[in-house]
Amino acid sequence: GGGAMGRIIRGQRKGRGSVFTANTHHRKGPARLRTFDYAERHGYIKGVISEICHDPGRGAPIAKVTFRDTLRYKHRKERFIAAEGMYSGQFVYCGRKAVLAIGNVLPIGSMPEGTVICNIEQKVGDRGSIARASGTYGLIVAHNPDLGITRVKMPSGSKKIVPSSCRAMVGQIAGGGRTEKPMLKAGVSYHKYKVKRNCWPKVRGVAMNPVEHPHGGGNHQHIGMPSTIKRHTPAGRKVGLIAARRTGQLKGTQKVDDK
Repeated sequence: GGGAMGRIIRGQRKGRGSVFTANTHHRKGPARLRTFDYAERHGYIKGVISEICHDPGRGAPIAKVTFRDTLRYKHRKERFIAAEGMYSGQFVYCGRKAVLAIGNVLPIGSMPEGTVICNIEQKVGDRGSIARASGTYGLIVAHNPDLGITRVKMPSGSKKIVPSSCRAMVGQIAGGGRTEKPMLKAGVSYHKYKVKRNCWPKVRGVAMNPVEHPHGGGNHQHIGMPSTIKRHTPAGRKVGLIAARRTGQLKGTQKVDDK
């Protein structure tokens, strides 16, 4: 049971930062599409993939793409999350007039229905926010040219309506099947999370003492209270299945709400 005086639990300590911040020192930087400029809105712009590199803490590789600056005599380097099938030295084209080929970036409205896309923008010019993890992709379901909106199937299976002028990259993100290989030993897990953030190993609350966790203590390892918990529970009590819509095993076919 959660007494009146208890230790601050793990979930509360995470809010303080310090050792719970992400390890970003060796990361290559934010991976996003080009800024939505005149060249992309009206025509297209050509870039060349200078290299495909690993980004620590990310399952997908990153493609470094060099574009010409549209205004001045210089090069602009962008970091895209690589699509499956990209290679260094490849030309990629970004813009409304770009052709439909893997790795090209064009507005969703310019692609036919059924196109497999990744790095999808939710809002026009946000430079890609959906389907960015390794192996993920979205699908263009239907266009509504009158309203200028497009229905996109997200990696989760749910469908979302986004403006047709949002851009996306053609293809699926590289590095798919990463989760197929079992981790086999704790050391693999250790290195995986070491480069991400301090969230491993996880001690179960049931294995703790009553002072450290609402589920702690007792002569058997048992929770002793419902594991579901309200959304607005105070922080020190908020453990278990938070604001669960349903519990138990997922049985039958997966129903996805079609909004």
